[in-house]
Amino acid sequence: MTSNAAKSSGANPTQILTFGCRLNAYESEVMRGHAEASGLGDAVIVNTCAVTLEAERQARQAIRRARRENPQAQIIVTGCSAQIDPARYAAMPEVDRVLGNLEKLEPDAFGPQATEPLLVSDIMQARETASHLIEGFEGHTRAFIQVQQGCDHRCTFCIIPFGRGNNRSVPMGEIVRQIQLLVENGVAEVVFTGVDITGYGQDLPGQPTLGQLCRRLLANVPDLKRLRLSSVDPVELDPDILRLLAEEPRFMPHLHLSLQAGDDMILKRMKRRHLARDVERVCAEARAARPDVVFGADIIAGFPTETEAMFANSLRIVEACDVTWLHVFPYSERPGTPAARMPQVAKPLRKERALRLRELGERQVKRFLDSRIGSEASVLIEKDGLGRSEHFAPVAMTGPLGKRVGGIVAARITARNGQQLEGKAA
Repeated sequence: MTSNAAKSSGANPTQILTFGCRLNAYESEVMRGHAEASGLGDAVIVNTCAVTLEAERQARQAIRRARRENPQAQIIVTGCSAQIDPARYAAMPEVDRVLGNLEKLEPDAFGPQATEPLLVSDIMQARETASHLIEGFEGHTRAFIQVQQGCDHRCTFCIIPFGRGNNRSVPMGEIVRQIQLLVENGVAEVVFTGVDITGYGQDLPGQPTLGQLCRRLLANVPDLKRLRLSSVDPVELDPDILRLLAEEPRFMPHLHLSLQAGDDMILKRMKRRHLARDVERVCAEARAARPDVVFGADIIAGFPTETEAMFANSLRIVEACDVTWLHVFPYSERPGTPAARMPQVAKPLRKERALRLRELGERQVKRFLDSRIGSEASVLIEKDGLGRSEHFAPVAMTGPLGKRVGGIVAARITARNGQQLEGKAA
């Protein structure tokens, strides 16, 4: 969860509590702007996530805490969990208003005339992704930019399409204009985000691909120093992405794969679009284009029907593809999804397998960080003395250049300290 406050004319600034994905982080920035423009004060906006039961539990806990700590504030709940089950949040005595995922991006939803306690429309009827220009992320040198919304696929474990709707893409020109403004205001790195970003463009005239969008952006915004992608579907990476890896130094050598599992039977039961060999092929092609590319991956532990041998295949693919950054989730039943009706793995076993995956992930991170000692890195300074390399590795910097927030510093990596590197300005 992240927390921030929007300036307002009220007695107290509006607080925004953000759960879940980078798209939620982007949309919280949009709401921040709307709240400030509307003069909304003495309010707490809770932007919820529905990807797991735990995320929903944490959101409800945060709502109750927000009421205890802000007894006079207006509490507004929105996000995917509120979109999917608005009545549950409307019934909470701590909550004053519930907004859907469409409504939360409308400026009028935060004005003094906005008093409806429950304002949630049918997300599946949405056909457009409105443009929501933001001037920058307060306190950040990296900005997450929504390039598409929703998802046309129906993985058996996933409830998110019912919170986000079907695939809708932002036109290329609007994305370029938005990022030009961000760069003018000091943003050094942009991360493309969305629900299914490799689905970008399928609903636009001419069906441009994500790779074509990246190429156009980098050509039209030459002052953008870095472009990074959020989670991508491995089988939908188009040839332009591989060419950018090979040819464009501003395109970061870091791909986070929506892997989910390494066993073919589990992948089929998940209704994913790839098998294990497809992921291994994509990783090999990416490494051929850019030998130093680093992979991350989302993996679910303990999916229904997963045996020990099936789980072993998930461990194997992490090592076979040399995945560094793991996001591990114990499987969480989502009511209404096909997977929730399948034979379930015992919850203690899910947690045990998730722990084993995380331990493997820690070893992978350590091995990668150790391999970088003595090398050169390009470090974007995000706060005093701390930044991230082009491979998304955290780097603690020494020397005065390491304190120039927003600057990109050439550094010599000198050591590893736990889960981060140490670097000295070259």
